[in-house]
Amino acid sequence: MTPPDEREPLLQFEQPESTHNQSSPAMATTADTTQATNAHSTVDRDEARRILRRVDWRIMPLLFLTYTFSFMDKTILSSAAVFGLREDTHLKGSNYSWVSSIFYFGYFLWAYPTTLLVARLPVAKYLAANTFIWGVVVALTAVCSNYGGLVTVRFFLGVAEATISPALMFITSTWYTRDEIPTRTGIWFAGNSVGGIISSLLAYGIGHITDSISPWRWMFIILGVATFLIGFGILFLLPDTISQAKFLTPEERQWAGDRIVIAGTGRTENATWKWEQTLECLQDPKTWLIWSIALLCQIPNGGTQNFANLVITSFGFTSLQSTLINIPYSIISIAAISGSGWLAGHFRSMNCILVGLVVIPPVVGSALIGSRSSIPHGVSLFGYFLLSTGPAGLPLLLSLVQSNYRGVTKKMTMTALLFIAYCTGNIVGPQLFISTEEPTYDTAFRAIMICYALVICLVAILRIYLQLTNKRRQREEGIQGSAGASGAVGGGKVVDVADSNNVTEAVNTVQLRPEDYEDVTDWKTFGFRYRL
Repeated sequence: MTPPDEREPLLQFEQPESTHNQSSPAMATTADTTQATNAHSTVDRDEARRILRRVDWRIMPLLFLTYTFSFMDKTILSSAAVFGLREDTHLKGSNYSWVSSIFYFGYFLWAYPTTLLVARLPVAKYLAANTFIWGVVVALTAVCSNYGGLVTVRFFLGVAEATISPALMFITSTWYTRDEIPTRTGIWFAGNSVGGIISSLLAYGIGHITDSISPWRWMFIILGVATFLIGFGILFLLPDTISQAKFLTPEERQWAGDRIVIAGTGRTENATWKWEQTLECLQDPKTWLIWSIALLCQIPNGGTQNFANLVITSFGFTSLQSTLINIPYSIISIAAISGSGWLAGHFRSMNCILVGLVVIPPVVGSALIGSRSSIPHGVSLFGYFLLSTGPAGLPLLLSLVQSNYRGVTKKMTMTALLFIAYCTGNIVGPQLFISTEEPTYDTAFRAIMICYALVICLVAILRIYLQLTNKRRQREEGIQGSAGASGAVGGGKVVDVADSNNVTEAVNTVQLRPEDYEDVTDWKTFGFRYRL
């Protein structure tokens, strides 16, 4: 594990002709005849930091807010369940489990088509349109009076929200370098846990309403209207591409785009869908390792997300108290998500290790809850809080996908597969909470313990595979390469970006050529190395 500031700041070499041609079909014809120079003016380090701050302040609040509401709108169902939703809509037996799961059937149905559209349509406008629809669907949940109505709106909520995560991943990899992606992903994904705190406080406040409209209906009305309004912020403030970012000057836009070509995973503008990249993604062993880990992480998430308040009330707390107890749970999740994201961004060999570390507490926690008949309620509650670090596994996997997949089609195909695993896990999870086992749910917590234990095993295999792949490519190419750069750019030079200062130096000195802007996968990019 080597901190960024201990690495060599710049590694350059002349690329062998045969490998150079492998990087891009067009390189053989353009390399000898075209020598493009950077169109931007030189940017010093202070100016570079200022530009990055402007990008952060424009992009990150919008992504964070969107993800916060995405989580709130999914999980408010758990709070609504203890404030009369099940009684008012006459849910029986496993009905509530299916109301929880059906969301992910809609998500599953739309997960792959929407990744195609995210890459092809103006991403900000497409995300805004989905947000408007999503807000309307959330508000309509308040008028449901039976099982059929709830199932219908929850299904379409899944369809509407299927675009959120792929779009945010696409936007993050468009604007940020490989070293910046994990930290930024951790920031907007922490909106999940912040959403958990806000929804708990909202549910606690609304739970005191005693008018003719049930408290659970007010929850969906308020969140639906707020979500709809968020859509206007996305529409008017979020640019579709770097080249359309009006809050930057033309020179700043050129600099922002070139830094992604040099230290990111390549340019995303004007990319076309390439079926050969889809096939490559399906043939890539790391695809299925990451997919399996995501599935195993989400089976526990699907159950605990929707049954959290029911489990807490079984410890002897009231409905109102159960909403407040989720606040420290969410605070721990925020710390785990943002902290692990920061570490993964600063240490290129820590990502897989961090996935394993954040799922160890849930293994212990689920074992404690599973033994609740022989231990005090206080210990069981402590076990419940240990589950709170588990959600940090998914953003670390999202970071691995954004940082280790090059090629727009390949990355978006992997994104679709990742969220198919996400949906599958969240469909299966609630079904493990068997109604006849209420309130102990023994089967569910045994399954949670097994899933997280398997995650630890698989993530170790993934790390070993990526490490061996890096060593093999190093032997074949004859150079060390870089896990922080885009690969071979600027006439065969590989830039190892140690920190943000070296990004600035590289953008100012490396002369990019037309083929450097081409859409090429990680398999076919000379000098590309995987983050571990």
